[in-house]
Amino acid sequence: MTLPHLTLNDGHTLPTVGFGTYPLVGDEGGRAILSALENGYRLLDSAVNYENEGVVGRALRDFLRESGVPRHEVTVQTKLPGRHHAYDRAIASGEESRARLGVDRIDVMLIHWPNPITGLYKEAWRALVELRERGVVRSIGVSNFNERLLDEIIADTGVTPAINQVELHPYFPQAALLEKHAELGIVTQAWSPLGKRQAPYGEPVVVAAAERLGVTPAQVILRWHLERGSLPLPKSATPSRQVENLSVADFSLLHGEVEAITALGRPDGRLFDGDPERHEEM
Repeated sequence: MTLPHLTLNDGHTLPTVGFGTYPLVGDEGGRAILSALENGYRLLDSAVNYENEGVVGRALRDFLRESGVPRHEVTVQTKLPGRHHAYDRAIASGEESRARLGVDRIDVMLIHWPNPITGLYKEAWRALVELRERGVVRSIGVSNFNERLLDEIIADTGVTPAINQVELHPYFPQAALLEKHAELGIVTQAWSPLGKRQAPYGEPVVVAAAERLGVTPAQVILRWHLERGSLPLPKSATPSRQVENLSVADFSLLHGEVEAITALGRPDGRLFDGDPERHEEM
């Protein structure tokens, strides 16, 4: 299955749909990740705090060995945890993630949360810039940063993140942040792109679009992400659902459908109290 790609501001590319690996761990998790690769996913999203970098790395090696797919065709990304934000610790953490993943170079590394109360996110960003310079990491970015925090790290280093991975789904569409990303040339990745327990599968506009196109409500929502320029990272351990989630390149939503789904946004649409100005994840 061939997906279009998005070009990052550092010249590298990512497929327009990725595979979220949280909370896939152990042998069962490894089988689900291997299945995702076999079904056509070429972007795997992990993190130190998912405690599955080793599982992701093993699944990747098994897939490459069995399939013959070149290593450069699969992008593996991970995330720096809050407890490692101090500069020296962040450098060491990058090296440790590379070892756990079992790769020569991490394709993408993000700061997982800014943790502004702790206040070391500028150090963490400087460290990621250094890890890129050393060749430990190919592309660098952030996760869960808002407009103010993006401006701060860019002003501090002169380096704009290639990616910002944020909560983004129909009940929390992040319109202002998408505009900021477009202005800065940052690719938006969406975690919980279907809305988890709040998935709007029963919303009339979603149901109507699914019926018009002969697809599932989940596919409609994933296509909504692509129409808005965001890169969704759905997770499913079910092979048939993995295929469905990946099969969103061959149909389009009407402009009015995109607008109506975006209009489902709520002031309290977050899945939990994950305001980047307050949330701390160590």
